[in-house]
Amino acid sequence: MEVTTIGIDLAKSVFAVSGGDRRGKVVLRRQLRRAQVLEFMSKLGPCVVGLEACGGAHHWARALTRLGHQVRLMSPALVVPYRKGHKHDRNDADAVLEAVSRPSMRFVAVKTIAQQDLLALHRVRARLLKQRIALSNQIRALLHERGVTARLGAAGLRAAVAAALAADHHELSAELRQVIAELMDELRQLELRIKAFDQRLERAAQSDERCRRLREVPGVGPKIATALVATVGDAREFRSGRELSAYLGLTPRQHSSGGKTVMLGISKRGDRYLRTLLIHGARSLLYRNRRATHPRARWAARLSAARGPNVAAVALANHHARVLWALLNRGDHYRPDRQPGSLPAPPSATGERARAGKLLLHKARS
Repeated sequence: MEVTTIGIDLAKSVFAVSGGDRRGKVVLRRQLRRAQVLEFMSKLGPCVVGLEACGGAHHWARALTRLGHQVRLMSPALVVPYRKGHKHDRNDADAVLEAVSRPSMRFVAVKTIAQQDLLALHRVRARLLKQRIALSNQIRALLHERGVTARLGAAGLRAAVAAALAADHHELSAELRQVIAELMDELRQLELRIKAFDQRLERAAQSDERCRRLREVPGVGPKIATALVATVGDAREFRSGRELSAYLGLTPRQHSSGGKTVMLGISKRGDRYLRTLLIHGARSLLYRNRRATHPRARWAARLSAARGPNVAAVALANHHARVLWALLNRGDHYRPDRQPGSLPAPPSATGERARAGKLLLHKARS
Protein backbone atom coordinates (compact mmCIF):
# COMPACT_ATOMS: atom_id res chain seq x y z
CA MET A 1 0.00 0.00 0.00
CA GLU A 2 1.62 3.22 -1.21
CA VAL A 3 0.40 6.39 0.49
CA THR A 4 1.42 9.66 -1.16
CA THR A 5 -1.18 12.08 0.21
CA ILE A 6 -2.64 12.46 3.69
CA GLY A 7 -5.66 14.44 4.86
CA ILE A 8 -5.99 15.06 8.60
CA ASP A 9 -9.07 16.38 10.35
CA LEU A 10 -7.56 18.18 13.34
CA ALA A 11 -9.25 17.98 16.73
CA LYS A 12 -8.47 18.33 20.41
CA SER A 13 -8.15 14.63 21.25
CA VAL A 14 -9.11 12.30 18.37
CA PHE A 15 -7.80 12.92 14.83
CA ALA A 16 -9.29 11.40 11.68
CA VAL A 17 -6.69 10.50 9.03
CA SER A 18 -7.31 9.60 5.39
CA GLY A 19 -4.56 8.50 2.98
CA GLY A 20 -4.57 8.39 -0.80
CA ASP A 21 -2.32 6.81 -3.44
CA ARG A 22 -0.96 8.35 -6.63
CA ARG A 23 -4.27 7.83 -8.43
CA GLY A 24 -6.20 9.69 -5.76
CA LYS A 25 -7.91 6.59 -4.37
CA VAL A 26 -8.46 6.46 -0.60
CA VAL A 27 -6.40 3.52 0.66
CA LEU A 28 -6.06 4.38 4.35
CA ARG A 29 -8.37 5.52 7.10
CA ARG A 30 -7.42 5.80 10.76
CA GLN A 31 -8.59 7.40 13.98
CA LEU A 32 -5.67 8.43 16.16
CA ARG A 33 -5.34 9.83 19.62
CA ARG A 34 -3.36 13.04 19.88
CA ALA A 35 -0.28 11.28 21.24
CA GLN A 36 -0.31 8.77 18.37
CA VAL A 37 -0.25 11.21 15.44
CA LEU A 38 3.48 11.92 15.22
CA GLU A 39 4.41 8.28 15.79
CA PHE A 40 2.05 7.18 13.00
CA MET A 41 3.26 9.85 10.58
CA SER A 42 6.92 9.07 11.28
CA LYS A 43 6.40 5.54 9.92
CA LEU A 44 5.15 6.82 6.57
CA GLY A 45 7.34 7.93 3.71
CA PRO A 46 7.37 11.61 2.70
CA CYS A 47 3.78 12.64 1.90
CA VAL A 48 1.81 15.70 0.98
CA VAL A 49 -0.20 16.41 4.12
CA GLY A 50 -3.32 18.56 4.00
CA LEU A 51 -4.63 20.38 7.07
CA GLU A 52 -7.36 22.94 7.60
CA ALA A 53 -5.99 26.28 8.81
CA CYS A 54 -7.66 26.19 12.22
CA GLY A 55 -6.56 26.26 15.85
CA GLY A 56 -3.31 24.35 16.33
CA ALA A 57 -2.77 23.88 12.59
CA HIS A 58 0.51 25.80 12.47
CA HIS A 59 1.90 23.77 15.36
CA TRP A 60 1.08 20.50 13.60
CA ALA A 61 2.39 21.83 10.30
CA ARG A 62 5.78 22.59 11.85
CA ALA A 63 5.90 19.23 13.61
CA LEU A 64 5.01 17.26 10.47
CA THR A 65 7.46 19.26 8.38
CA ARG A 66 10.25 18.20 10.73
CA LEU A 67 9.32 14.58 9.92
CA GLY A 68 9.97 15.22 6.23
CA HIS A 69 6.41 15.70 5.03
CA GLN A 70 5.21 18.53 2.79
CA VAL A 71 2.43 20.25 4.73
CA ARG A 72 -0.20 22.42 3.07
CA LEU A 73 -2.72 24.46 5.03
CA MET A 74 -6.07 25.38 3.49
CA SER A 75 -8.90 27.66 4.48
CA PRO A 76 -11.78 25.58 5.90
CA ALA A 77 -14.19 27.47 3.61
CA LEU A 78 -12.35 26.09 0.58
CA VAL A 79 -12.47 22.51 1.92
CA VAL A 80 -16.23 22.40 2.57
CA PRO A 81 -17.26 21.92 -1.11
CA TYR A 82 -15.25 18.68 -1.24
CA ARG A 83 -17.09 17.05 1.65
CA LYS A 84 -19.49 14.34 0.55
CA GLY A 85 -22.43 13.40 2.73
CA HIS A 86 -22.97 14.43 6.31
CA LYS A 87 -20.39 16.23 8.40
CA HIS A 88 -18.38 13.87 10.56
CA ASP A 89 -14.70 13.20 11.14
CA ARG A 90 -14.16 10.62 8.40
CA ASN A 91 -15.90 12.71 5.73
CA ASP A 92 -13.98 15.78 6.88
CA ALA A 93 -10.66 13.95 6.54
CA ASP A 94 -11.67 12.68 3.08
CA ALA A 95 -12.59 16.23 2.06
CA VAL A 96 -9.20 17.54 3.22
CA LEU A 97 -7.49 14.74 1.30
CA GLU A 98 -9.33 15.56 -1.91
CA ALA A 99 -8.93 19.33 -1.53
CA VAL A 100 -5.17 19.20 -1.02
CA SER A 101 -4.82 17.24 -4.27
CA ARG A 102 -6.48 19.92 -6.39
CA PRO A 103 -4.01 21.93 -8.50
CA SER A 104 -6.15 25.09 -8.26
CA MET A 105 -6.32 25.02 -4.44
CA ARG A 106 -4.99 28.08 -2.59
CA PHE A 107 -2.82 27.39 0.43
CA VAL A 108 -1.98 29.25 3.63
CA ALA A 109 1.66 29.85 4.56
CA VAL A 110 2.79 28.13 7.76
CA LYS A 111 3.60 30.67 10.44
CA THR A 112 6.81 30.53 12.43
CA ILE A 113 6.94 30.66 16.22
CA ALA A 114 8.24 34.25 16.00
CA GLN A 115 5.24 35.25 13.88
CA GLN A 116 2.83 33.67 16.34
CA ASP A 117 4.59 35.42 19.23
CA LEU A 118 3.98 38.78 17.57
CA LEU A 119 0.35 37.89 16.90
CA ALA A 120 -0.04 36.88 20.55
CA LEU A 121 0.99 40.42 21.58
CA HIS A 122 -1.57 41.88 19.21
CA ARG A 123 -4.37 39.57 20.33
CA VAL A 124 -3.83 40.26 24.03
CA ARG A 125 -3.61 44.00 23.40
CA ALA A 126 -6.84 43.90 21.38
CA ARG A 127 -8.57 42.10 24.24
CA LEU A 128 -7.35 44.74 26.72
CA LEU A 129 -8.67 47.50 24.47
CA LYS A 130 -12.11 45.86 24.46
CA GLN A 131 -12.02 45.60 28.24
CA ARG A 132 -11.07 49.27 28.53
CA ILE A 133 -13.98 50.29 26.33
CA ALA A 134 -16.41 48.10 28.29
CA LEU A 135 -15.17 49.43 31.62
CA SER A 136 -15.36 53.06 30.47
CA ASN A 137 -18.90 52.53 29.24
CA GLN A 138 -19.90 50.97 32.55
CA ILE A 139 -18.54 53.94 34.50
CA ARG A 140 -20.37 56.34 32.19
CA ALA A 141 -23.62 54.39 32.58
CA LEU A 142 -23.40 54.32 36.38
CA LEU A 143 -22.80 58.07 36.50
CA HIS A 144 -25.53 58.75 33.95
CA GLU A 145 -28.04 57.00 36.19
CA ARG A 146 -27.23 59.62 38.84
CA GLY A 147 -27.46 62.61 36.51
CA VAL A 148 -23.74 62.96 35.72
CA THR A 149 -22.63 62.99 32.07
CA ALA A 150 -19.13 62.94 30.60
CA ARG A 151 -17.66 64.21 27.36
CA LEU A 152 -16.43 61.80 24.71
CA GLY A 153 -12.98 60.34 25.17
CA ALA A 154 -10.88 59.13 28.07
CA ALA A 155 -9.94 62.67 29.16
CA GLY A 156 -13.61 63.66 29.30
CA LEU A 157 -14.42 60.65 31.47
CA ARG A 158 -11.58 61.33 33.90
CA ALA A 159 -12.59 64.98 34.20
CA ALA A 160 -16.25 64.09 34.82
CA VAL A 161 -15.39 61.49 37.47
CA ALA A 162 -13.01 63.84 39.28
CA ALA A 163 -15.59 66.64 39.30
CA ALA A 164 -18.40 64.34 40.44
CA LEU A 165 -16.41 62.83 43.29
CA ALA A 166 -15.24 66.26 44.43
CA ALA A 167 -18.70 67.84 44.32
CA ASP A 168 -21.37 67.48 46.97
CA HIS A 169 -23.80 65.66 44.69
CA HIS A 170 -26.81 64.44 46.66
CA GLU A 171 -27.41 61.39 44.42
CA LEU A 172 -23.83 60.12 44.63
CA SER A 173 -23.93 57.96 47.72
CA ALA A 174 -20.83 56.87 49.59
CA GLU A 175 -21.29 53.34 48.25
CA LEU A 176 -21.37 54.49 44.62
CA ARG A 177 -18.38 56.80 45.15
CA GLN A 178 -16.36 53.85 46.39
CA VAL A 179 -17.47 51.71 43.42
CA ILE A 180 -16.54 54.44 40.94
CA ALA A 181 -13.15 54.93 42.60
CA GLU A 182 -12.45 51.19 42.37
CA LEU A 183 -13.49 51.11 38.71
CA MET A 184 -11.23 54.07 37.92
CA ASP A 185 -8.30 52.27 39.56
CA GLU A 186 -9.06 49.23 37.40
CA LEU A 187 -9.20 51.46 34.33
CA ARG A 188 -5.81 52.98 35.14
CA GLN A 189 -4.32 49.50 35.49
CA LEU A 190 -5.73 48.52 32.10
CA GLU A 191 -4.22 51.63 30.52
CA LEU A 192 -0.83 50.80 32.02
CA ARG A 193 -1.01 47.25 30.63
CA ILE A 194 -1.99 48.54 27.18
CA LYS A 195 0.91 50.99 27.28
CA ALA A 196 3.28 48.14 28.19
CA PHE A 197 2.10 46.11 25.19
CA ASP A 198 2.53 49.17 22.96
CA GLN A 199 6.13 49.43 24.14
CA ARG A 200 6.74 45.74 23.45
CA LEU A 201 5.38 46.12 19.92
CA GLU A 202 7.56 49.18 19.43
CA ARG A 203 10.65 47.21 20.46
CA ALA A 204 9.65 44.35 18.16
CA ALA A 205 9.24 46.76 15.25
CA GLN A 206 12.62 48.35 15.93
CA SER A 207 14.38 44.99 16.02
CA ASP A 208 12.93 43.70 12.72
CA GLU A 209 14.43 45.06 9.50
CA ARG A 210 11.21 44.41 7.56
CA CYS A 211 9.15 46.41 10.06
CA ARG A 212 11.59 49.31 9.87
CA ARG A 213 11.17 49.44 6.09
CA LEU A 214 7.38 49.26 6.34
CA ARG A 215 7.29 52.12 8.81
CA GLU A 216 8.78 54.40 6.17
CA VAL A 217 5.33 54.47 4.51
CA PRO A 218 3.19 57.37 5.80
CA GLY A 219 0.34 56.10 7.92
CA VAL A 220 2.14 52.88 8.93
CA GLY A 221 3.35 52.59 12.51
CA PRO A 222 4.68 49.78 14.69
CA LYS A 223 1.28 48.12 15.11
CA ILE A 224 0.53 47.85 11.38
CA ALA A 225 4.12 46.87 10.57
CA THR A 226 4.37 44.10 13.15
CA ALA A 227 0.84 42.81 12.45
CA LEU A 228 1.55 42.59 8.71
CA VAL A 229 4.91 40.85 9.16
CA ALA A 230 3.40 38.43 11.66
CA THR A 231 0.45 37.67 9.38
CA VAL A 232 1.98 37.43 5.90
CA GLY A 233 5.73 37.13 6.53
CA ASP A 234 7.66 38.11 3.40
CA ALA A 235 4.44 38.28 1.31
CA ARG A 236 5.83 35.95 -1.36
CA GLU A 237 2.69 33.82 -0.98
CA PHE A 238 0.87 36.58 -2.87
CA ARG A 239 1.56 37.10 -6.56
CA SER A 240 0.67 40.79 -6.49
CA GLY A 241 -0.30 43.62 -4.22
CA ARG A 242 -3.88 43.22 -5.31
CA GLU A 243 -3.90 39.64 -4.05
CA LEU A 244 -2.79 40.87 -0.63
CA SER A 245 -5.42 43.60 -0.73
CA ALA A 246 -8.06 41.01 -1.63
CA TYR A 247 -6.85 38.75 1.18
CA LEU A 248 -7.43 41.64 3.59
CA GLY A 249 -10.95 42.25 2.25
CA LEU A 250 -10.16 45.68 0.77
CA THR A 251 -11.20 44.87 -2.80
CA PRO A 252 -14.78 45.03 -4.13
CA ARG A 253 -17.24 42.19 -4.22
CA GLN A 254 -18.41 41.34 -7.69
CA HIS A 255 -21.85 40.14 -8.79
CA SER A 256 -21.67 39.79 -12.56
CA SER A 257 -23.69 37.77 -15.04
CA GLY A 258 -24.39 37.78 -18.76
CA GLY A 259 -21.49 40.06 -19.52
CA LYS A 260 -22.75 42.74 -17.13
CA THR A 261 -20.21 43.68 -14.48
CA VAL A 262 -21.57 44.83 -11.13
CA MET A 263 -19.06 45.96 -8.50
CA LEU A 264 -20.25 46.18 -4.89
CA GLY A 265 -18.68 47.29 -1.64
CA ILE A 266 -15.46 45.84 -0.28
CA SER A 267 -15.61 42.14 0.52
CA LYS A 268 -14.45 42.42 4.16
CA ARG A 269 -13.04 38.91 3.88
CA GLY A 270 -9.76 37.74 5.36
CA ASP A 271 -7.96 39.21 8.34
CA ARG A 272 -10.36 41.64 9.98
CA TYR A 273 -7.86 42.86 12.57
CA LEU A 274 -5.21 43.83 10.02
CA ARG A 275 -7.80 45.43 7.75
CA THR A 276 -9.01 47.55 10.66
CA LEU A 277 -5.47 48.69 11.48
CA LEU A 278 -4.82 49.71 7.87
CA ILE A 279 -8.06 51.69 7.68
CA HIS A 280 -7.38 53.47 10.98
CA GLY A 281 -3.86 54.29 9.83
CA ALA A 282 -5.21 55.68 6.55
CA ARG A 283 -7.82 57.75 8.39
CA SER A 284 -5.14 59.22 10.63
CA LEU A 285 -3.03 60.06 7.58
CA LEU A 286 -5.98 61.74 5.87
CA TYR A 287 -6.49 63.96 8.90
CA ARG A 288 -2.81 64.89 9.18
CA ASN A 289 -2.41 65.56 5.44
CA ARG A 290 -5.62 67.45 4.81
CA ARG A 291 -3.56 70.52 3.84
CA ALA A 292 -0.64 68.69 2.19
CA THR A 293 0.16 69.26 -1.48
CA HIS A 294 1.88 66.04 -2.63
CA PRO A 295 0.01 63.97 -5.28
CA ARG A 296 -1.24 61.21 -3.00
CA ALA A 297 -2.63 63.72 -0.49
CA ARG A 298 -4.37 65.68 -3.26
CA TRP A 299 -5.89 62.48 -4.64
CA ALA A 300 -7.13 61.46 -1.19
CA ALA A 301 -8.54 64.93 -0.54
CA ARG A 302 -10.46 64.91 -3.84
CA LEU A 303 -11.83 61.44 -3.15
CA SER A 304 -12.80 62.44 0.40
CA ALA A 305 -14.67 65.48 -0.90
CA ALA A 306 -16.44 63.46 -3.59
CA ARG A 307 -17.21 60.22 -1.75
CA GLY A 308 -16.75 60.97 1.94
CA PRO A 309 -13.91 60.39 4.41
CA ASN A 310 -14.71 56.73 5.06
CA VAL A 311 -14.50 55.78 1.38
CA ALA A 312 -11.28 57.77 1.06
CA ALA A 313 -9.79 56.03 4.10
CA VAL A 314 -10.59 52.58 2.71
CA ALA A 315 -9.22 53.53 -0.71
CA LEU A 316 -5.99 54.74 0.87
CA ALA A 317 -5.77 51.57 2.99
CA ASN A 318 -6.16 49.54 -0.22
CA HIS A 319 -3.33 51.51 -1.80
CA HIS A 320 -1.15 51.07 1.30
CA ALA A 321 -1.67 47.29 1.22
CA ARG A 322 -0.26 47.19 -2.31
CA VAL A 323 2.71 49.37 -1.43
CA LEU A 324 3.48 47.26 1.65
CA TRP A 325 3.34 44.08 -0.46
CA ALA A 326 5.92 45.55 -2.83
CA LEU A 327 8.23 46.51 0.04
CA LEU A 328 8.01 43.07 1.64
CA ASN A 329 8.21 41.09 -1.58
CA ARG A 330 11.11 43.01 -3.09
CA GLY A 331 13.02 43.86 0.08
CA ASP A 332 12.96 47.51 -0.99
CA HIS A 333 12.73 50.84 0.83
CA TYR A 334 9.86 53.27 0.43
CA ARG A 335 10.57 56.18 -1.88
CA PRO A 336 7.62 58.52 -2.42
CA ASP A 337 9.26 60.06 -5.49
CA ARG A 338 9.50 56.77 -7.40
CA GLN A 339 7.96 56.60 -10.81
CA PRO A 340 5.17 54.14 -11.69
CA GLY A 341 6.50 50.69 -12.45
CA SER A 342 8.79 50.34 -9.44
CA LEU A 343 6.35 50.76 -6.59
CA PRO A 344 2.60 51.31 -6.90
CA ALA A 345 1.94 54.96 -7.69
CA PRO A 346 -1.04 57.00 -6.50
CA PRO A 347 -4.14 55.90 -8.42
CA SER A 348 -4.50 57.67 -11.76
CA ALA A 349 -7.56 59.39 -13.15
CA THR A 350 -8.21 56.56 -15.60
CA GLY A 351 -7.27 53.67 -13.38
CA GLU A 352 -7.37 53.08 -9.68
CA ARG A 353 -8.93 56.39 -8.73
CA ALA A 354 -11.87 55.90 -11.04
CA ARG A 355 -12.53 52.45 -9.61
CA ALA A 356 -12.03 53.68 -6.05
CA GLY A 357 -14.33 56.66 -6.52
CA LYS A 358 -17.09 54.99 -8.54
CA LEU A 359 -16.99 51.22 -8.16
CA LEU A 360 -14.23 49.90 -5.92
CA LEU A 361 -15.47 51.19 -2.59
CA HIS A 362 -19.17 51.83 -3.13
CA LYS A 363 -20.96 51.55 0.20
CA ALA A 364 -17.62 50.95 1.94
CA ARG A 365 -17.81 51.33 5.67
CA SER A 366 -14.90 51.43 8.06
